[in-house]
Amino acid sequence: MERTTTPDPSDFLDRALVEEAAKKSGLLWVQPAGQPHARPLWHAWHDGAIVVVGDGAEQPLHGLAASGSAAVTLRSKDKWGRLVALTAAVTRLDPGTTAWEGAVEELKGKRLNAPDTDTIGDRWARECHVLRLTPTDAPLAPLPDDALAAAPVPTPATTRAPIPAGLPKILFKKRKRER
Repeated sequence: MERTTTPDPSDFLDRALVEEAAKKSGLLWVQPAGQPHARPLWHAWHDGAIVVVGDGAEQPLHGLAASGSAAVTLRSKDKWGRLVALTAAVTRLDPGTTAWEGAVEELKGKRLNAPDTDTIGDRWARECHVLRLTPTDAPLAPLPDDALAAAPVPTPATTRAPIPAGLPKILFKKRKRER
């Protein structure tokens, strides 16, 4: 006698949460396996997975294409806070395949200010990696209790000095004269 198992309703809700969060937000944080830091990436949702394009003249993927899995954190679109964290299997899509074409069509709509909107797919095929991040069947990762804030990277850049006290008076005088 064959035994059938009923799907856990929480699995369905977890998948729905991941899909909705990925569709709503244009930015996610990805930490490839073996890398110390998570990096922000713009993405799209296509055919049950997150798709990203990078390297070449696009966003840097920082070793994501070579890793087999990654930790992904999706944020809330309205509050920008962490909404869900998960583990995803990373696969590279080969140019010319049906999966690649579908992912590229979805990503084209999300790519802002592309210098070559008409031929962007050809450039991505030559220079970039199009990756599919498929959520694993593992339960969603618990969100951390702390802020995960890291110290800023050291830089010689500084903020500018305060504006001179008399500058607003000079600027407002010019406006009165022009009227």
